[in-house]
Amino acid sequence: MSTFLNIASGTLIIIGSLMALTAAVGIVRFPDTLLRMHAATKPQVIGLNLVLAGTCLRVYDDPNVWMLILVGLFTLLTAPVIAHLIGRTAYREQRHREDLLVVNELGDKLDD
Repeated sequence: MSTFLNIASGTLIIIGSLMALTAAVGIVRFPDTLLRMHAATKPQVIGLNLVLAGTCLRVYDDPNVWMLILVGLFTLLTAPVIAHLIGRTAYREQRHREDLLVVNELGDKLDD
């Protein structure tokens, strides 16, 4: 394997790991469920996909690369749905801070 691919792979894995670390710190430090939800979805998904991209560069000639690509795609597809459900549940159970909501679109629509 070339030196460039080794460096690129290592860089992507380290950056992805740091993104996942910041997501973990955000989950622990943020006081509100909605803020924790943001930290649990965005940097975690980006970090995981960077680690998977670095791993794909490292094992580019292995047939299991397609499995890594599928894991990344499924994560990109399911993370927004999970975040939406967590946010809606947190709002219904009133586990949010009212002063952080600028627009409250769910105020009258929770009768369903």
